[in-house]
This record gives sequence, C-alpha cells and structure tokens, in this order.
Amino acid sequence: MKTATFPSLRVEPELRQAAETVLRKGESLSSFVEESIRASVERRKAQSEFIARGLASRDEARRTGRYFTAE
Repeated sequence: MKTATFPSLRVEPELRQAAETVLRKGESLSSFVEESIRASVERRKAQSEFIARGLASRDEARRTGRYFTAE
C-alpha cells in the first residue's frame, strides 16, 4: 500500500512546544500527530453513527407513536 502525506501544518511555537513536552519515550512528533488524527477520525465516526442512530430512533418513534421515558 502506498503512503500519503498530510499538508504541512503551521502552529504557534507554544503549541509545538506543548506537544513536544507530552511525547512518550521514543515517540516522534510525527507519530504523535498521526495518532491524534487517527483518534479524531474514529471519534468523529462514532459521533456520526451515534447521531444517525438517534435520528433513526426518533423517526421510528414518530412513525409508530411509541415513546419511552428516559427512566
């Protein structure tokens, strides 16, 4: 599989320094950024799926007239 690159990212020096201070032993800034992007992608996918399930549930409740209390 071929690899691709992300565009260069310009940040304030303070943000870069803060990121560098939390790197684990042997971890590079590049691997930290990659891990952060992967985590954000997964979080956004999960959020989108959660919203889709909620909207589908809402539509089903409206269609059937069956609602459930939060308790």
